[in-house]
Amino acid sequence: MPNSTRRARERASTHDRIIEAALRVLENEGAAALTIRRIAADVEYTAPVVYQHFANKDALVLQLVAHGYGLMLAELRRVLEEPDIDRRMLGVASEYVRFAGEHPHLYEAMNSAMVDADERRRAAEPALDVLKELLTTWSDAHGVDLADRAEACEIVWGTLYGMASLGYLGTIGTEHAQRLAEQALSAILRGWQATGEPVPVRSQH
Repeated sequence: MPNSTRRARERASTHDRIIEAALRVLENEGAAALTIRRIAADVEYTAPVVYQHFANKDALVLQLVAHGYGLMLAELRRVLEEPDIDRRMLGVASEYVRFAGEHPHLYEAMNSAMVDADERRRAAEPALDVLKELLTTWSDAHGVDLADRAEACEIVWGTLYGMASLGYLGTIGTEHAQRLAEQALSAILRGWQATGEPVPVRSQH
């Protein structure tokens, strides 16, 4: 094996170990415990080694946020295979809220000011693309003209975020929040079907 290939593999392995250690600290102890020195100690490296992979804590957190969305999509895979689009939509709503309840510190990092808003949005794009595809499939199946799919996606995303927040913060509990997320999304979809006109409707001023 050429030296360059071996070094690349070693670097990738080190990078993965750092991410795994950082994720354990974040999920078990929260963002306050997440420091470069702490991660270096957990993986038995020196801090400069970690800095070779991440310029600072912000860069590390951004990577964790991207990892979080990847993990969310992986956990949604089962419900995304549901053939009925209506049940698939409601399943995604429930699983989104469940993910937040099972990974509260990670979910909080994925949606907090710890990461720049534009960077958060870019990290969320793969998940949003899946949601847009679901809405496209749903609208085609029901003959609903979504005038602005991006805005429709944000309506659903915001609704699920609100329910997930009530759940993972313990305000109403995750299971209750899952049921409410399904009810809320069902109401939104029924409303869009019943309007008889392109939706979402923009206010006229």
